Amino acid sequence: MSGIMDLGDTQHLSELRIMLMGYKTVGKSSTGNTILGREEFDLKRSAQCVRRHGEVADRHITVIEAPGWWKCYAVEDSPEILKQEILLSVSLCPPGPHVVLLIIPVNIKFKESERKAVQGHLDLLGERVWSHTIVLFTCGDYLDTSIERHIESEGQDLQWLVDKCGNRYHVLNNRNRSDDTQIKELLEKIEETVAQNNGCHFEIDRNILQEVEERKRAEEERAEERMERMQERRENIRSQMSDTQHLSELRIVLMGYKTVGKSSAGNTILGREEFDLKRSAQCVRRHGEVADRHITVIEAPGWWKCYAVEMSPEILKQEILLSVSLCPPGPHVVLLIIRVNIKFKESERKSVQGYLDLLGERVWSHTIVLFTCGDYLDTSIEQHIESEGQDLQWLVDKCGNRYHVLNNRNRSDDTQIKELLEKIEETVAQNNGCHFEIDRKILQEVEERKRAEEERAEERMKRMQERRENIRSQMMRGVGKFDTWSVGSSAYGSFGSHSGASSRSDSPFSSVDGSNLQKGSKSMGLPSPYMSGDERSDTMSVGSCAESEEDSS
Repeated sequence: MSGIMDLGDTQHLSELRIMLMGYKTVGKSSTGNTILGREEFDLKRSAQCVRRHGEVADRHITVIEAPGWWKCYAVEDSPEILKQEILLSVSLCPPGPHVVLLIIPVNIKFKESERKAVQGHLDLLGERVWSHTIVLFTCGDYLDTSIERHIESEGQDLQWLVDKCGNRYHVLNNRNRSDDTQIKELLEKIEETVAQNNGCHFEIDRNILQEVEERKRAEEERAEERMERMQERRENIRSQMSDTQHLSELRIVLMGYKTVGKSSAGNTILGREEFDLKRSAQCVRRHGEVADRHITVIEAPGWWKCYAVEMSPEILKQEILLSVSLCPPGPHVVLLIIRVNIKFKESERKSVQGYLDLLGERVWSHTIVLFTCGDYLDTSIEQHIESEGQDLQWLVDKCGNRYHVLNNRNRSDDTQIKELLEKIEETVAQNNGCHFEIDRKILQEVEERKRAEEERAEERMKRMQERRENIRSQMMRGVGKFDTWSVGSSAYGSFGSHSGASSRSDSPFSSVDGSNLQKGSKSMGLPSPYMSGDERSDTMSVGSCAESEEDSS
């Protein structure tokens, strides 16, 4: 076997090429540093592959860290550029990696959603990758039992994964790098994996790799063209505007699906915590002074990510329509928020299109696509747009190729807000200095319908409260003192008269034998003064039900 050094009774490879894979925050960078014995990998997240080298235990080690996916997101939900990077990672250590270390932390439950995500992202590399994969369990300092006991106790999803990798696994404690035995044993297991594969490294199908590389080059070219078109358009607009001219007031509406980051974007624009990050079913309006401008920001409630407009409650659609009336005479711009770290699919495109179309066709000429989670973007936004495919490209083009990237985690960078405000002003200039204004008839119809619904809602609530009060008053009579029962008194009075006793007495029972009265009361379904409390309650519950049935009829 080429590259093998003879060290007495043992043999080992003089070179090892290792690829690290796993979801975000799983500890790939820390693992790479532990393997190489020094801080080679930056612990911040990266959307691109990172390659590092080192000499470890008489071996030249190359470690490739592939970008991670979201923990429970299926491969279909990952951005295209992430999937491309995972595929291209194997080409960064030619002719290919000896092993893929699939990193799983032992201190977090491994569920079916994680298993499906892991399976989907590794399957991008083809079925053969599984015979070159070792499950590397990190956070070994949390493990108080054997790793085998942990695997068996976790259930079928983790067991399936370990079995899929040929029962190859290892535990690593990244907090104890002084223990070089754990790395020595890991390298031995990697060499055993190579031996199991007849001394061969993993090599992806060359046709797949070539296709990805060609697609990436084409996307980069289109991204360059898109950026040039955007810059040319901005320059043309700016040339028609005064160098010092800017609007003293800007009115902004934020739109997008739930959890997309509308509140965070509003806070970033205003430079302080004005919007509550919890979800709201109603529009929220906030104000602030930013870059010598008075800014009004309206956050419209969000819809469910993949739900078509027809599936949303009417009250949500009303709020979206009314959002543009909260900053009269109308917003200068609608910022349509899209996350860059999640795949934008056809279902999202149809959903976005449906909700914006509620406002009428003219809204598109006043809309900018605002990409959030910019901290996950290690490439140009143009390349992201081109790699995502026709649905995102359609959306950006529908908005006149107007887009901006926002990093809500870096609010100290005021240049991103300054540029956003400039783009908003350019959008206003494109619209001949006009704001967006919804058709007044549509708005009036919605407002009238909302008022009518509120009135009917008030009436319904009153009916419900009256019904409850009536029932409660009947229940109170049922558990009150005996002399409140006028019906019972009449019945008992008649009963007493029938027995030949005078009914003139204050008590209708004054001249009635107690045992006879109790029998008579029971036969009439009425409570007897000689019944126990439980007996009287049971009797009256029947009477109350009867009254309720009569009322309902």
